[in-house]
Amino acid sequence: MESALEAAINEWHASVNEGDLERSAGAVGDPIVVLGPKGAGPITPEQFAGWVERSGITLHPRSWHPISERLMVVEEDATWPESKASTRVATVFRVADGKVTAALRLPDLKQALELAYICREMAATE
Repeated sequence: MESALEAAINEWHASVNEGDLERSAGAVGDPIVVLGPKGAGPITPEQFAGWVERSGITLHPRSWHPISERLMVVEEDATWPESKASTRVATVFRVADGKVTAALRLPDLKQALELAYICREMAATE
């Protein structure tokens, strides 16, 4: 049985991989916190949909690493329109109310897991 955390992350992947802008905006919270090679911070669902359109990225999950009830690290193979070869990356996802509220993409699984554990500990001490 798929958890609410997994369902939200699966919807995020499906909407991004299909390039469905309306669905992508609906899959994320307002705001969604993002981290990637071009920066970090909170953006609106509409800005997220704009990123989906501009980037043309696809992210195919390879391994799932539960961190807490709200946090999951997913190792993915990423591809972009200008490159046929995939790149292995990892994303820290945070979910609330059935939507992805953070997608923090890092270069590898080790870095993503380290960040996720820090986020979990910070949340536990609020």
